[in-house]
Formats: sequence, C-alpha cells, structure tokens
Amino acid sequence: MNIRINKKNKEPAYLQLYRAFVKDITEGVYPYGSRLPSKRIIAEETAVSVITAEHALTLLMEEGYVETRERSGVFVIYRAEDFLSGSNTSDEMLPSVKVHQHKNGEFPFSLIAKTMRKVLLDYGDRILVKSPNHGCPELRNEISRYLGRSRGLKIRPSQVIVGSGAEYLYGLIVQLLGTKNTYALEKPSYNKIREVYEAMGAKCEMLTMTADGISSKELKKTKAKVLHVTPFNSYPTGVTAGISKKKEYLSWAGKNNAVIIEDNYDSELTVSRKLEDSLYSLRDGVDVIYLNTFSRTVAPSMRIGYMILPQSLEELFNKKLGFYSCPVPIFDQYVLAELIKNGDFERHLNRVRRKRRVDGESIS
Repeated sequence: MNIRINKKNKEPAYLQLYRAFVKDITEGVYPYGSRLPSKRIIAEETAVSVITAEHALTLLMEEGYVETRERSGVFVIYRAEDFLSGSNTSDEMLPSVKVHQHKNGEFPFSLIAKTMRKVLLDYGDRILVKSPNHGCPELRNEISRYLGRSRGLKIRPSQVIVGSGAEYLYGLIVQLLGTKNTYALEKPSYNKIREVYEAMGAKCEMLTMTADGISSKELKKTKAKVLHVTPFNSYPTGVTAGISKKKEYLSWAGKNNAVIIEDNYDSELTVSRKLEDSLYSLRDGVDVIYLNTFSRTVAPSMRIGYMILPQSLEELFNKKLGFYSCPVPIFDQYVLAELIKNGDFERHLNRVRRKRRVDGESIS
C-alpha cells in the first residue's frame, strides 16, 4: 500500500484514507473485482486504528466503490465504463447489448440481465403465477426495508401498494379519497397529475409556486381537502421545499383535516449528502400518502411505482379498492425485489449521486 496519513491535516484520518482509496480505485490501482487489503492490514500499514480503517471502508461501500462479501473480504465494484455510453461492462452482459448512459439514473443493463437470470433460476414457474392484488410480498417487504434504511420511514409491508407507475397510483388515490374533495396542486407542476385527477372527475385548484414551495398566502385561502406536492425537486421549477415549508404544509393539513400526497419523484438522485426529511416522517398524526416510482432510478421501461398508505387509511383502501389486481407482472416485481435485496439498487444510486457531485464540482 502506498497510502500515507498526514497527522497534521485537520481532515479526519478516515476521510484521508477514503480519498486515497477513491483515487487508487478510479485510477485503476485497484481494478474492478480486485480485493482491498483487510482493515487490519490497512490499520497496520497506515498507523491508524482498526476502527478508523473500518470507517473508511464503510464510506467506500456506502458510496458504491466497494462491496463486502461474507468470509471473502472487500471487493471493488467501481467501473468507469458504467458511466460511458455504449461501453461493455463485463462478460456477464448479454450478447450485442450495450449499457445505456446514466442520464436518467438508469441501471447498467448487465446488472438487470444478471438479476433476471437469477430470478428465472431461483423462482422457476412461480413467475407464471398471478401477483397478489397489492403486489408480491417479496417486493413489498424490500420496499419497506429500503425506506427504513434510506428515509428512516417505519412502515409495515401491508402499507405498501405496488402499481404500474405514478399515473396508475394517482387514479387509485382519487378513488380512495373521492371526487367531492378539491385537490390542490403546485402551479406549475407535472401536467399528468392534473390530467389524471380531472379525468377521474376530481376538481383541481392550482396554487402558485414560490422560491421555497407553494405560496403561503394561497395555501391559507384554499378550501381543498387534498394537497398534492412534490417537495423535492418540483417539476418544472426545480424547487425543493425546506423544513419550514414542509412543516407549514403539515400544519395546514392538520388544521383543515386534509390529506397530503407526497410525490417524492427524483428524490433518490439528489447530490446532497444530507438525508432530506420527508413529509411522511414528519407527519405527527397528519394523513400523508407517500408516492414514488422506479422509472428514473432503474429505467423508464420499468413501470413500477408504489405508494405508502398511513395506517389510518389502510382499512378504507382495502374496503374500497382491495379488489384491484396488481397490473405489474410478477416477474418484474421479483427482479426489482432482488435488485433491492442484494444491494445493487442502492449501490447504483450511490454511483449516480457520486458522478453528479463530481460533475457539479468540475463545473464550479
């Protein structure tokens, strides 16, 4: 190892270690598939504690550079070609297929193909069985665990409803909450939200967006009983609601006995290192329906979305809409569940976020 820790540097030793390994990994000193030295060897050769070495390795893993393999060690999973259009990633890729560029956070094709083959082998003829109405248990379990790890949301799998993208879920929401209520939306916002609500017979009221979210003045005046917001990176304004605005939304909903639809579109691809508090996690008795899809984080063709119902609406949903069949093929659900379970999904998100941060730093 050719890594030296500068004791006079104000930067913590584990961060110095982390940056040194990142440099070595990206420059090919440790190529894809190679094993890093153990934390004890790292500690010995750099004169740091084992705990310091372990912190550096943990950060490398969280950022998608390495992965741990039981009883084998820590292996490099970083590949520069994952970010290059048209580059073959490995001999695991199917013939004549190239990896897409990550403009929308798409997965490397090789990972999806490998997971599909694994699902075919592991699940066999179970992929021919009709999906349970709310989605297969495997996927609902993994989504609930993932949201617990990534967003700090404490939810039960029974609260997860799987559907074929956001538009399908918007339709379910109107049927759940009814068309007698007025639905307040951001102005401007993603057109299909309003189009689906109005097509289902609901009345929509558009509330003007400001630099930090919906206008406080207009929010106070509205008689709406449902508020649909995109608190992170609202389209097309790009506005992200701060904690004060989020609490304002929740306070309004609490005073008006209203329901909030938290459409968390694009939130996983943030370059921020800080965990953004969701309205759902801050709700404190307010009914918040959390909504997201995998169209941007995996691929546009992956028409899988999900919503998280507050426990207070579970019984009503099952009574009114529990008869609906899940429109997502069971095979696709198993593939996505496996991608989340084996860590590929979160490692991929870390790679995309890391690349966006690097691109942003290079521009500035």
